[in-house]
Amino acid sequence: MTKVGMIGLGIMGAPMALNLLRGGHELTVWNRDPRKCEPLAAKGATVASTPREVAQACDITFAMVSDPEAARAVALSEDGVVAGLGPGKGYVDVSTIDPESAVVIGEAVKATGATYLEAPVSGSKKPAEDGALIFLCGGDEELYRRAMPMLDEMGKLSVYLGKIGNGAKMKLVVNMIMGTMLTSLCEGMSLADRSGLDLATLLQVLDSGAVANPMFALKGPNLQRDEYPTAFPLKHMQKDMRLALALGEATGQPLPVAAAANEDFIKALADNLADADFSAVYRAVK
Repeated sequence: MTKVGMIGLGIMGAPMALNLLRGGHELTVWNRDPRKCEPLAAKGATVASTPREVAQACDITFAMVSDPEAARAVALSEDGVVAGLGPGKGYVDVSTIDPESAVVIGEAVKATGATYLEAPVSGSKKPAEDGALIFLCGGDEELYRRAMPMLDEMGKLSVYLGKIGNGAKMKLVVNMIMGTMLTSLCEGMSLADRSGLDLATLLQVLDSGAVANPMFALKGPNLQRDEYPTAFPLKHMQKDMRLALALGEATGQPLPVAAAANEDFIKALADNLADADFSAVYRAVK
């Protein structure tokens, strides 16, 4: 089996790594907080002391970190992934970052003789646990084919989008749509509540009509109960909204709806909801 590395063992990275172990791979892991490595070590993973050691030990190294700054640090620092790469090795960054960071990291990887694939995921905690993520890939097509068995163990769909940066762009578009949809649901539920309507009935009507969708069905009951178990932290959704707005500015595409939704997420951050699920933006809308 391929020797595989996973860097970043948070809400997403830990279940993804577990699915790689279940696939029978020899797995090496690293996390900034080494305590998060312990459950995987107990199941047979090797714990490295630096990202560089992960890359040196593995054929293909995956990374799932929080933002562009973390992605650059993990890849490009003195003991980062790039320092451990060379010909024949591959690096797959499944984090959600901006296209510019993906290009910078990709160029540094290629300079070592290794190959690079950006593969940000669409999906949150439960899909990660179930191996039902969607990978949005750009970069080296040969590495895409090599990594496909591992992507299949962690996800239900992988799409190849061509050059580096296209995966990041696709992910930002997807999350921008998701964020604006959720704020629209929050505004609608708040309006219904203030109008004296039953929220359970509203959700039933939505689920039976043209706007029925899995996210409304999943998040709606939590909003009704004012409960926000974290599947995708609100701070990360606001980061993705911010990056999507920057992409809109770079391409000359006006995004007034997304900009308005982003203001709700910013307000929620100010209300100390950064680590709650992104659906907690409801509290900023009400």
